[in-house]
Formats: sequence, structure tokens, C-alpha cells
Amino acid sequence: MLYTQTVLELPRGMKDFEAQEHANIEHIRSHFKQLSGLYGFSFMDPSPIELLSVLETKSGPAIKDEIYYFKDKGEREVALRFDFTVGLTRYAASQKSMRLPAKISSFGGVFRYDEPQKGRYRYFHQWDIEVYGKPGIESEAEIIEFTSRLFDSLLLKDISIDINHRSLVESYIFQIFDSKDQTLVADILRAIDKIQKKSRQEIIDEFKDRYDTDKLEKILDFSQIKGTLKEVEQKLDTSKLDSWDYLQKLFSSLENRGVSNVRINFGIVRGLDYYSGTVFEVFDTNSTLGALAGGGRYDALTKAFGREDIGATGVAGGVERMILTMQEQKIIPQTPHNRVSVLYVNEEMQKVAMSIASLLRLANIPTNIDLAGKPLKKQIDQAEDSRFCIIVAPNELEEGKAVLRDMTTGDESQVSIESITDDPHSVFNLEKP
Repeated sequence: MLYTQTVLELPRGMKDFEAQEHANIEHIRSHFKQLSGLYGFSFMDPSPIELLSVLETKSGPAIKDEIYYFKDKGEREVALRFDFTVGLTRYAASQKSMRLPAKISSFGGVFRYDEPQKGRYRYFHQWDIEVYGKPGIESEAEIIEFTSRLFDSLLLKDISIDINHRSLVESYIFQIFDSKDQTLVADILRAIDKIQKKSRQEIIDEFKDRYDTDKLEKILDFSQIKGTLKEVEQKLDTSKLDSWDYLQKLFSSLENRGVSNVRINFGIVRGLDYYSGTVFEVFDTNSTLGALAGGGRYDALTKAFGREDIGATGVAGGVERMILTMQEQKIIPQTPHNRVSVLYVNEEMQKVAMSIASLLRLANIPTNIDLAGKPLKKQIDQAEDSRFCIIVAPNELEEGKAVLRDMTTGDESQVSIESITDDPHSVFNLEKP
């Protein structure tokens, strides 16, 4: 009988998350969940599968080109979630008796049928926070403050939160083109949104057949303006721009909250049509990776889900891209170094060693032990990442003792097995859980 060899490959754009990368993801998850709790966000995990029609509510039918969608066995058109905003907003809109403002956070994997790129596969991880309720500056300031504190907690440096307002950009477009045609506005917003990914000339070439080149040049010049409130006012007459006073009040609130790593950036528009006010993106100013997080106000989405009475503002960040930034900045996550390895000199000592390992685990102490009967030297090599080693040997065991080795200093001493099993935290000088 002939067998066809199975090709052990993943679909394009997918990957396995090995131990170290998974540890990095968990490092960010831990910081995120702790901070979201401090800020009063309720953690939840929205469904990974949505009706296709629900996802189209946010982004229109064109979203099919960017997501995984299919028909289930009931012939329903469904899709894998491509972010958390849709699921959380669907949930919030359905909760008629939900106490407002409602603050919700989430963390997990999402799927996008994009072209794979550095820092993003077709399955990747995001963190997300949302505030639902009456629209206002303080809910936006809360979202931006949280974002700033999260990057601070991860020890990331040179992080800038670039802020803009959609109506401000639209008012400038109206001035330059002397038109309020919504098709024109949508096209020009898309042109501005592409400035981070394409060259100036590429954008002009793409739109010059429809719009005056001189006016496009003015728009692109406008999109390059960034800086503090005073710096921007020195570069441009802001008195005729809608929502400039709103941004001034937002920056005042952020200053009051101690958030200083913010600036105006007229090139930030967040290409999706559902954004309706303040928008922002987060960058490492010394990196070319692109935005690490982004968000803003999106009241249009809650209205599309039938809730005219509530607004929404939120932010989401790309976890894998943040990990790459940490690696670029040579930030190594500090993991607890409390692991203990129990070693044994020979097969006769293995049973006692196994018993000690089990008792240490019952005391919530992370413990490794070799299962294959390897020689002591190989056991020691495998225990290099442990904080302490317990070595069970015949001579010491006769006296009811074992050898305790500090793997940081190399110092050794003898300790009673009774003390190891009765009060291990004292023996290893570890804090009790």
C-alpha cells in the first residue's frame, strides 16, 4: 500500500507561538490586565466568530477582502473577528440596562486576511479598551492616559501619542477645495491616511486625475504639521479650523492627568469611516515599525448598532509589534526567577526526588525535575535557568538532608529534607504566594 507523505506546513500568514514569544505576549497581557483593573475596566472576551453582516456594519462590504469569512453548516455567513471593537460594541449596544459609562477591556487573538508583514501575521494579538456612554473629553482623556501608562509600565521609551480631530481635518479640506462634497472628503482623508505608507509623489499620482495637484500639495503639507499646541499655532492659522478649541481642552485635561508624551499631528486621520471625532496613534519615534496602537471616538458605530443614546471611544494595540519594539529597545521582560530544580544522583535517589518535587509544587513553588533518568551533569545543565537546585544524594539522604545550591552564586549548603517540605519558602527565601 502506498502512502502520500503529509506536508507539514501551516497556511500562509499563520505561525506557531513558541515558548519565548508566548512568554512575551503573556508579559504584555499581565501588564494590560493589571492596569485595566486599576482603571476600572471590566475584562471580557467577545465571541471569536461574528455574523458577517455585523462586521460589515463597521467597515462595509469591502471588508470581505480583508477577513476570513465562510458559510457554516446552517448556511449562515459568518466571519472570524478582525478586532475587538465590533464585538464589544455589539455587546454594549445590546445591553439596554447597562450602567453608563461602561468601561470594557479585552485581550486576545484576531484574524485578518492581509498581506503578512513584519510584526503582523494573519493571526495576531491585540489589547483593547472601550468606554461607552455620553460623549465627552474626559472619556477620551481616560483612554489616552491609560495608553500612555501602559507603555510606561512596559518601560518603553520615546513613545509619542499623536492626536488629531476628524472634523478639524475636514474643515481644512473644505477650505482648500471650497467644497463639502462627501466623496471628495472621503478621498482626501484616504490620501492623508496613506502618507505613512506611501511616498508623497505616489499619493499625488494616485489622485491627480481627480483633483487639482496644487490643492493636493497643500493637503499633504498640512498633513506634515505636528508639534505642541503652540508650535502648531505658529505654523498655521488655527482660528478657522473646526474643533481646535476641543483639542485645546483635551490637551488641558491630559496635562492635568500628568500625561506629557502627546502632540498634535494633522496626518493622523484613522482611515476607517466610522471615526467621528478625536483620533490618535502611538509611535516609537525612533522606529520605522509604524503605529503601535490607535483609536479615537466612533459614535457612528454605536448608532449603526441602533444605540443613538450612547457614544463610544476606545483604543487597540498590536501586541506582536509592541514586542518587536521592546526587542529594538533591548527591553527584556523581567520574569520571576523563583524556579527550583530537584536533581538526583542516581536511580535509587529518584523516588525521593520525585516526592520532594511534588511537595514543592503543592506549596505553589515552580519546580522542575528530570523524567528520563539522565546523568546528574545533564540534569544540572538543564537547571541553568533555575534559581535554586535541590540535589538528592546517598550520603546526605542518610542524615535526612539534601544539598541546596544557589544557581546565581554557586554556593552550596546542606538542608534538612523536613525543612524543605515543611517550610520551603523559608529555605529558598521566597515570598509566599
